[in-house]
Amino acid sequence: MAGPPGVHRRHEDHPWTIQIPDHAKRTNSRTYVASRRTMNRLARQAPTFAYGRPPYHDHHGGGLWVKDAQGWFLVRNLIGIEWSAQFCADPAKVDLLRLNARRLYAAYPEAVKELGIRKLLDTQITDAKGIARWTDSICNASVPLRAAFHTGVLPRASTGGVHHYPTPIAEIELIKRDDFDLWVRTPEGALAAVVPVAPRGSGDGRTRLLLAAAPEPPGQPTPIARLVGAPPAGPGAPVGAAAEAKGDPTILPADHPLSRLAFVRQTGEG
Repeated sequence: MAGPPGVHRRHEDHPWTIQIPDHAKRTNSRTYVASRRTMNRLARQAPTFAYGRPPYHDHHGGGLWVKDAQGWFLVRNLIGIEWSAQFCADPAKVDLLRLNARRLYAAYPEAVKELGIRKLLDTQITDAKGIARWTDSICNASVPLRAAFHTGVLPRASTGGVHHYPTPIAEIELIKRDDFDLWVRTPEGALAAVVPVAPRGSGDGRTRLLLAAAPEPPGQPTPIARLVGAPPAGPGAPVGAAAEAKGDPTILPADHPLSRLAFVRQTGEG
């Protein structure tokens, strides 16, 4: 289906299920236990930290802890390797992450010394043991996330976790204004993620629909048209490019229930 300039869509008609290994059944390596302890210590020392306050889960997100005159801070490598993903990993590709980290740490020798990672950075990754060592090291298993933001599922958690919702959407939670609600629900229980289309103070109360999901328990996918209240297609209804020409269906008007829910803490509406 053709869409407005700058917009593309992906759609799947078949419901899907993802298998997420139960972390409690894993045998934690000594490397991982040490990484988690170090990560928590450094996160508590960091003068500025966007992931919130402890307690933290240890996310295998490719975090690289470095230290300057102001103290410890966290940057992210190009890719993080989940524990369960290591068994399909190509040693040569994982080694590119090591080389990238080594280039960064060249500017932070004090951090290398305090973290004790000189050998890790200088040892080429050529086999499964090398991949496992990197995966559970402080250079990968090192991103402190609060439990809800790590593995949370709405509405049981306060926000959507990065293991269950697309990262580009879930991470909006870390930078949005506190009085704007990213996640909203329809009366039928369908979950939606919306963002404003204009800056604060503009008077424009419209929102853009980023994600639409079926109500719990999982059922048939919720079509965008039904979620935003568009009339069902009937005989003679415009389709394809003709339908798109009538407007972008992902832009919800200011008086749409989902837009009103997103702004409710700013407007004070009941």
